[in-house]
Amino acid sequence: MHANLAALERVLLRQIVMRDVTSRDLAVEVLGQRLSMPVVLAPVGLAGMLARRAEVQAALAAQAAGVPFVESTVSICSIEEVARKTTARPWFQLYVMRDRGYAQELLSRAQAISSPVLVLTVDLAVVGARHRDVRNGVVGNLSRWAKLQRGLDIASHPRWIRDVPLGGKPLTFGNLEKAVPNARTPAAFRDWVDSQFDPSVTWEDVAWVRENWAGRLVVKGVLDPEDARHAVDAGVDGVIVSNHGGRQLDCVMPTARALANVVDEVGDEVEVLVDGGVRTGLDVFKMVALGARAVLIGRPWAWAVAARGQAGVNHMLEVIKADIDVALALTGHTSFADVDRSALCRSDAPLHSP
Repeated sequence: MHANLAALERVLLRQIVMRDVTSRDLAVEVLGQRLSMPVVLAPVGLAGMLARRAEVQAALAAQAAGVPFVESTVSICSIEEVARKTTARPWFQLYVMRDRGYAQELLSRAQAISSPVLVLTVDLAVVGARHRDVRNGVVGNLSRWAKLQRGLDIASHPRWIRDVPLGGKPLTFGNLEKAVPNARTPAAFRDWVDSQFDPSVTWEDVAWVRENWAGRLVVKGVLDPEDARHAVDAGVDGVIVSNHGGRQLDCVMPTARALANVVDEVGDEVEVLVDGGVRTGLDVFKMVALGARAVLIGRPWAWAVAARGQAGVNHMLEVIKADIDVALALTGHTSFADVDRSALCRSDAPLHSP
């Protein structure tokens, strides 16, 4: 995670002056959709535990801003609930599961609400070592002292108690109620995850998804150009350069460094998107300059919805859009049509004059 942030911080912009940038257009076309800016709200599991029906609130904010929202397989709100509360169809994120029958049912549900894009997460053959989840009691068993600490922590947040446990019901996995009817505890949910995430998956399984999905298909979790080539051969419409926010395998390539290699390999054949370490509109601009068609953001919208609900996500997107607009103008551009690596300082350029 820290490497993602550090890699983006090291990317420097070329400030270009004395160009007419009076009229600026931040809109882009991504996977057949026109977006107000190159931003997508990434899938965040269990987001409905952050705020009351948080997935719906975030989707409404995304709709108002003119950007897509991606519904996670392990969301609290079901994809049908999100679709009922919005007019912009959410994208849907799916894991490659052992139970192909249920996976096919999820695909059918997403197609029934006219979801235009399927995001297939492919970097979860096994679950990474997530020490924060252990500390927080999401997985494993807590000691008595840890349970007491967690209880005191919950008790010290009465607004959250009112908003989520009391006012945000039902607190179930809306997309998995049939598959995981008893996964109401962290341990039970982890048991389901261990039983369904499939270490035997290959690119042939992506081809199976392609055969069973009529819309646009992108795979999320690609870091290596060789994998990007396999994805293209499997018939996808796009790849998302991602290391799962740094939550799967530590010591892998930061996405800002991996992006250019993937773009060089397959960028002329499919659309390349990216996530990882993006916190500001400047980060979004940098990723687009490195070759991404659009950028998925996860933690920023999760923090925003936890703090202020839909209003928080609205504000977060406004700030990011303003950042992007400033970056576009001060690098001498009026649209993203001409933004490429020439907007960045050379990696070998000195930070300070001699």
